[in-house]
Amino acid sequence: MTVDLTNKQLVKNISALLENARNKVVVAVNQTIVLTYYEIGRMIVEDEQKGENRAEYGKAVLKDLSLHLSERFGKGFSVENLDRMRFFYKTYSKQISSTLLTDSQNQISQTPSAEFNLSWSHYLKLMRIKDSNERKFYEIESYKNNWSLRELQRQYDSALYARLSLSKNKEEILQLAEKGQIIEKPKDLIKDPYVLEFLGLSEKSTYSEGDLESQLIDKLEHFLLELGNGFTFVGRQQRITFEEKHFYIDLVFYNRILKCFVLIDLKIGELKHQDIGQMQMYVNYFDREKRLEGENKTIGIILCQDKSEALVQYTLPEDNEQIFASKYFTVLPSKQDFINILNSDNGKTS
Repeated sequence: MTVDLTNKQLVKNISALLENARNKVVVAVNQTIVLTYYEIGRMIVEDEQKGENRAEYGKAVLKDLSLHLSERFGKGFSVENLDRMRFFYKTYSKQISSTLLTDSQNQISQTPSAEFNLSWSHYLKLMRIKDSNERKFYEIESYKNNWSLRELQRQYDSALYARLSLSKNKEEILQLAEKGQIIEKPKDLIKDPYVLEFLGLSEKSTYSEGDLESQLIDKLEHFLLELGNGFTFVGRQQRITFEEKHFYIDLVFYNRILKCFVLIDLKIGELKHQDIGQMQMYVNYFDREKRLEGENKTIGIILCQDKSEALVQYTLPEDNEQIFASKYFTVLPSKQDFINILNSDNGKTS
């Protein structure tokens, strides 16, 4: 007698259990590997401090250690990798000591293993970030959002930390390092600029707003990552009608964290005051016709290739918290471009 369990709940439940167990094993293995490398790094540093000529002594120790460990445990213990473990310990020991001190004051038990929630490959990337606050931010966001190494690299290359820091004061920037991105108000969602290099559009190529919209929809998963936390896609070219006149909103999203609609309009070229007025109309319509009781006011984001900060400032009311204009790049900006954005008044979110 044979039983077909293809669609049975039993198969689904057991499959879910096995997937969950597999994921837990991967996490446990990764954490064990990282903690082991941290401890190896600690032992190397402590032994190194005993040598009279530390630099020369350290090189000799790594070379000799590599020979013995490689012979006994195989690959993975080259001089270069051992030096990375050493550097890993030196990079993270201060951060862990700081955490231990803070937690002991709050009477919370903490061990170094609780600090390491990512893969060794992630930490190889993270420990090359010199600024400790920036490094902690990317570590937190990688863990919270389950970023792959590739996504971490992409977010770092697109200067996510710098873009989120543009409109924040020193205390808010420190909070980024301690807690990652916290979304409490509309402005917390906004980046300026947005980086859309994943679309594959050349900065100098000729494309229409429709082309840009189509590419964003085709690569919606990437766009949602660029937008940030809590976004769900509602629709494109959403029609609204007034007295037989039709208007179309390019992209409509809903943010589950702020509990509000987020409307996005795409503009090729420089932002005009008419574009802001049009978005104000869209926002007003959604607030009056679509928003449900208990939901927050609609947010409108205009993505444009260029904008005048003065035009945005004087078109919008002083207490504006609903409409934002941000630049976008279709290619990854150079390091100098990002420096120019940081040092320019044009880099401030409107």
